[in-house]
Amino acid sequence: MKVHGQPMRTIWIEPDGSSVGIIDQLRLPHVFVTARLTTLEEVAHAIRSMQIRGAPLIGAAAAYGVCLALRKDASDGALEQACEVLMATRPTAVNLRWALEEMRRTLRPLPPSERVAAAYQRAAALCDEDVAINHGIGTHGLPLLQAAWERKGKQGRLNVLTHCNAGWLATVDWGTALAPIYLAHEAGIPVHVWVDETRPRNQGASLTAWELGQHGVPHTVIADNLGGHLMQHAEVDLCIVGTDRTTARGDVANKIGTYLKALAAKDNDVPFYVALPSPTIDWTLEDGVRDIPIEQRDGAELTDISGRLPSGDVVTVRVTPPGSPAANYGFDVTPARLVTALITERGVCAASPEGLRSLFPERARGTET
Repeated sequence: MKVHGQPMRTIWIEPDGSSVGIIDQLRLPHVFVTARLTTLEEVAHAIRSMQIRGAPLIGAAAAYGVCLALRKDASDGALEQACEVLMATRPTAVNLRWALEEMRRTLRPLPPSERVAAAYQRAAALCDEDVAINHGIGTHGLPLLQAAWERKGKQGRLNVLTHCNAGWLATVDWGTALAPIYLAHEAGIPVHVWVDETRPRNQGASLTAWELGQHGVPHTVIADNLGGHLMQHAEVDLCIVGTDRTTARGDVANKIGTYLKALAAKDNDVPFYVALPSPTIDWTLEDGVRDIPIEQRDGAELTDISGRLPSGDVVTVRVTPPGSPAANYGFDVTPARLVTALITERGVCAASPEGLRSLFPERARGTET
């Protein structure tokens, strides 16, 4: 996708051939800067602090974290320790586990002398695979937007509501939920995006709005609680969100607040789609509400907020009374019954065990991703 008119990815190898370059998402939308990661510890901190975030990008970054760790020590013990450190950074997104297992499978059979080169090669391949997967989601999701536009008689604009950031900033490129939107925009469909602010970290207002603006896609930032009202007044033609983990029966864990949007969509007969890269499917789980671990983050993300002053200075201020405790759950689970369909790189399917297995017949219930 584009930044200031120039195409780029969210993660890359620096000219020195070993360190990892990233976009510092904690500085957006006020300042665009990149950062260079040189150690396992720096990668783990970047994931934990959400300098890097989004399930697919977390997986890609973790793969490169293994590369950096092995540059210091390529032994079996160092490989396992690196994977343990990275696995502990974020508990909900299954891409993290998937990427680390891919690195383990590739590197364990090799002698230590061959592991560093093989690690960089596999990490780069995972990044390229992520780009292809996300473009595939866009290709399969585009007909859904085209059909919605035709149902409107190709009049006015096509209003799509999304939650959190499931664009290219959450992946290596293209994004998941936003990939069909970008392709619709490029196809000439007058798509307009309602962008939930997505409290408490404001990934919608800070990141989704920024990247849509960079790519020239019309959008409007809204308060999280406005979506239901817009649906009641026929101002939302469809919803598309991403997912950090999806169970074998089609339950989806996504940023906190997604469940409420799905309920409002169901009540107002608005299609509710989930963009689903296959590495986010956890084939070992059935009941998402019961079994998906929900990350609880620092309450300061809720009590404090950052913004830009007229002077250009970026400051953080507290918005709650001193001493008031805060509960900060990062995700919620939307049951499959509320999901109109899942959009994957292989096609569109029902949010059900049968639907998922129709696209992934090689996966039997209860097998690992």
